[in-house]
Amino acid sequence: MDFQKIKKTMLILLKWLSICGLIGIFSGSASAFFLVALEYVTQVRNHNSWIIWFLPFGGLLIGYLYYYLDARITKGNNLLLEEYNKPEKKIPFLMAPVVLLGTLITHLFGGSAGREGTAVQMGGAIADLCTPLFKLKDPERRILIILGISAGFASVFGTPLAGALFALEVVFFSKINFKSIILSFTVAYVAYFTVEFWNIKHTHYSIPLQPEFNFTSLFWILNASILFGFAALLFSRTTHFWGKLFSKTIKYPPLRPFIGGIIIVLAVYFLGTTKYIGLGVPMIVEAFSIHNAPYDFLLKILFTGFTLGAGFKGGEVTPLFFVGATLGSALSVIIPLPIAFLAGLGFVAVFSGATHTPIACTVMGIELFGLHSGFYIGFACIIAYFFSGSIGIYKSQIVKGPKSILYQSIRKKGLKYL
Repeated sequence: MDFQKIKKTMLILLKWLSICGLIGIFSGSASAFFLVALEYVTQVRNHNSWIIWFLPFGGLLIGYLYYYLDARITKGNNLLLEEYNKPEKKIPFLMAPVVLLGTLITHLFGGSAGREGTAVQMGGAIADLCTPLFKLKDPERRILIILGISAGFASVFGTPLAGALFALEVVFFSKINFKSIILSFTVAYVAYFTVEFWNIKHTHYSIPLQPEFNFTSLFWILNASILFGFAALLFSRTTHFWGKLFSKTIKYPPLRPFIGGIIIVLAVYFLGTTKYIGLGVPMIVEAFSIHNAPYDFLLKILFTGFTLGAGFKGGEVTPLFFVGATLGSALSVIIPLPIAFLAGLGFVAVFSGATHTPIACTVMGIELFGLHSGFYIGFACIIAYFFSGSIGIYKSQIVKGPKSILYQSIRKKGLKYL
């Protein structure tokens, strides 16, 4: 028996368990603080609607913070993906507090954004602190980035299995080894239980009724899922469009969220409603029991794409939940399937299409809605994934495999808009 080899293996195992523990605890605690602070600023805005008029000035502050502190952190989640695909420089820890502050300002004053981007960026910045601490090389930094994404996602949504799989799948077609898989699940659960320790509650959704398994049901689910895929495509393209437009027309970056904020405030004023700003969780909850208007999901796409494109901070995932749930709810008027069932399918399927992560989204659906809907959820996520176009919400994500082959073939036929 080679005791030296056993000793070395045990030391490596201890090192990575320590890394998982540190990342999980600190990322989970950061997410717990973020969720509490986010709930607080949301309540402040809800009880003081006049505060929305200060959104342009909040945007100006965010613009100045990102412009004068570190240009690299403006890339957000894309910076994590770039460093994973081609490790060059350590992820600035400054990203964590700045994205936290920027997201809270966005939600306080009424921007339409999510929260996963903030948690994932905080997780990535915290994870990369382990690089000098444990003297890790570039291949090991790849694992750290996966762990940061996993911890951030799992802790902010309370879905550890989906968080672990999301981190792996979002970089799936790059180099991943078995160790990454094990560690991703480990850190996801550490982060998840850390949030549980802080007694933070997550929103619960349910699908009480599901259709019988037959060809008629599958036919309607197929058609709905294709529409979910198109909604994901529209969401991704809208966000990128506004980002490019603001960059092209307003050369001084801090002015982009200021001007964008003015336009958002005027839009809210003339619409006479605030239901399309912020996270939109109340609207998501209602979508499972109340029929939504057919334009609700379109307005959320417009508000979120414009908010993020202008330079405000947050994430895209919760708005994607909003888009999917409200679209599914609206479709229940013409599709003979239960409203909660269609809202639940849309909830995860639009997310699947926009992030190119059908496996993680299927697991998330099972974690949220139960195993009894697992087959339908998986079917919807895969269909939406293939009908959502070749570009998702993360511009730096490398898409290969079956979807890449499919869209290369489509592009050769001249359908470049997909």
